[in-house]
Amino acid sequence: MAAPGQGEDSDDAMDEFMEKFKKEKYKNAFNESNWEEEFEKVPMFMKTAPESIDPEKHPDLACIQSIIHDDDRTPEEQARGLKDEGNEYFKEKNYKKAVVSYTEGLKKSCMDLELNAILYTNRAAAHFHLGNMRSALNDATAAKKIKPDHIKAIIRGAQCSMELRNYAGVLQWCDEGLKLLPTDKKLQELRATADKLKREADKDARKAKVKAKKERNEKEALLAAIKERGIKLLKTKLSRHRGSDSEDDDGDGGASRGLADLELDGIGPQEATGARVYMDEQGVLHWPVLFLYPEHSQTDFISAFCENSSLMDHLVVMFGEELPPWDTERKYQPQKLQLFFEDPEKGHLYQVDLEKSLLNVLQHQRCFVKAGSPSFIVLVSGSPFSKQFLSGKKVQRSK
Repeated sequence: MAAPGQGEDSDDAMDEFMEKFKKEKYKNAFNESNWEEEFEKVPMFMKTAPESIDPEKHPDLACIQSIIHDDDRTPEEQARGLKDEGNEYFKEKNYKKAVVSYTEGLKKSCMDLELNAILYTNRAAAHFHLGNMRSALNDATAAKKIKPDHIKAIIRGAQCSMELRNYAGVLQWCDEGLKLLPTDKKLQELRATADKLKREADKDARKAKVKAKKERNEKEALLAAIKERGIKLLKTKLSRHRGSDSEDDDGDGGASRGLADLELDGIGPQEATGARVYMDEQGVLHWPVLFLYPEHSQTDFISAFCENSSLMDHLVVMFGEELPPWDTERKYQPQKLQLFFEDPEKGHLYQVDLEKSLLNVLQHQRCFVKAGSPSFIVLVSGSPFSKQFLSGKKVQRSK
């Protein structure tokens, strides 16, 4: 049933279109006084063709003639015609069609090197306006190769290099052009701008190199400090795939592999929590530490936990005078809390001595730092939830 409906819509549209001719005059239409003369200009309705075809008077006929007799023209004539066609498209800012015309002209492989250089240069200009800087630069280079003193190609090459931020390339193009034409203002301006930008880019590159070296030195110092303390970093699956087959980091490449593991575990980047372990001027480590409260599905996060501080120091602050809103029963008192870390390999829980420093806890042989952040499970001692949570689990007291 859909087809008739579409047909009716089409008929209605045609009726509306035809109705307009009763009310409005069709613009550019033949009129009664000159229709025969105008028909004679249309190739399909011509009774006789003119002996000589003037492209200005009979552009359509000239176009047809050029198509029919195109093979009769030399490659140079064909290429020149396509160049002119491309130039017309270029003037109309139809750069895509201009590229097609210039390309067809180059395909004629004519022996006129000057013409080929112009075709490459013109196509470079069209590509430039289309934003195809790499293609434009390639065409400018091809034009210069054919005609080394082609100043338009040289200017276009410099402009393309500028857009590509290849300032050294701009200087090279400009220097070659200024040897040929020392007073050319475009080349002088391009060279001055490129020289300034190159100096700035070189300065920024030097700064970035110094900064990268400083950051790497800091990471290596951090890694050395962690290893020196005997703190173990849990390797993720990702780091295992990328790292060495060896489990240890001994050997010449040990520092590099260990540093990669740090980055993969989240100590290097700050994506997960926005914080990472760092070493202060006194050589003390500060860790981002996560506290988990499974009974209430809540967490706490300390972005910089000093390794010399005890867990109780922070619990007193966290559960001091003002308790968290989710602790409606007011049972999370520092002296009633138990903290555990989990052995990721065996699944055992180790109860932590709250008076010990964070460093001391992290140095435990079964404590591993995962994703760059130590984490602890917090339970209320003797609570029903604590008993249920710990049932069936192997719990040991850390020493």
